[in-house]
Amino acid sequence: MRIGVLTSGGDCPGLNAVIRSIVHRAVVDHSDEVIGFQDGWKGLLECDYRKLDLDAVGGILARGGTILGSSRVQPAHLRGGVQRAKGHVADLGLDAIIPIGGEGTLKAARMLSDAGLPIVGVPKTIDNDIAGTDVTFGFDTAVGVATEALDRLKTTAESHQRVLIVEVMGRHTGWIALHSGMAAGAHAIVVPERPFDIDELTVRIGDRFEAGKKFAIVVAAEGAKPRAGSMVFDEGGRDVYGHERFAGIARQLSVELEERLGKEARPVILGHVQRGGTPTAYDRVLATRFGWHAVEAVHRGEFGHLTALQGTDIRMVPLADAVEDLKTVPDQRYAEAECVL
Repeated sequence: MRIGVLTSGGDCPGLNAVIRSIVHRAVVDHSDEVIGFQDGWKGLLECDYRKLDLDAVGGILARGGTILGSSRVQPAHLRGGVQRAKGHVADLGLDAIIPIGGEGTLKAARMLSDAGLPIVGVPKTIDNDIAGTDVTFGFDTAVGVATEALDRLKTTAESHQRVLIVEVMGRHTGWIALHSGMAAGAHAIVVPERPFDIDELTVRIGDRFEAGKKFAIVVAAEGAKPRAGSMVFDEGGRDVYGHERFAGIARQLSVELEERLGKEARPVILGHVQRGGTPTAYDRVLATRFGWHAVEAVHRGEFGHLTALQGTDIRMVPLADAVEDLKTVPDQRYAEAECVL
């Protein structure tokens, strides 16, 4: 068989591990040929690709980023390019395409699958928001990076008697904020799933200082928002891809809390440092398992599905089910954290 692979959307620790796993399983065990499209769906639309053999994936298991590059393609451009993509697949003699990506990539994969292309998806995102899978690779690494940063920030916050509002990624879900905040013992966590009450947050942090504590750490998911009308809040806008542009919750909260508490408050935005660097052992193993099972699904002809971790097993889930809704954090998980507003 001849298999095409691509990585699309935001980069993520573990992408190279998946690519390596796909190539090893396909080439060594099935005598397949694998090609990699450059820069995601853009590479498929422009027929820009490279051969992926064992030499091409040597030494990439622990590398962050993606050797194939990544990009975002506007949905309208992709919809308009379906026939061109189908033509390239036919011309290249491809039996399957394995796109590795998050919400946007998998929605595009479903669209192309519905149009008749043979697709098996692999879910990746540090946000951990893909339905159907218990966890996505990249999440564990991102949580580890955020937790280490929070541990470090505690000491400087205490030295200067400050409130630090630490903004982490996650877009419309609070998985990174919840896990890193719990692991680091944050004093408050605000998440997109539950609009927070600024008065309640102010009282909680104020009570901490009144009890004799000298600092406070607030973890804010980038998509967190206050309850309507509770404080002045800049909603931001949308980019050319239709994605919400977050206006900086940490910056806005730091201004509000400093005014209300009379204490120095500073924003810390971790940003893309959460995406980069060496993936954890957990993410390397999960990515490797996803790649292995994606190749097996191709050989079974199980197209229109993606790999998913359910319990300890890797199962195949329909793309339609995986992209219907985001996987948000359930209320019970917030109850366990105690410090989520």
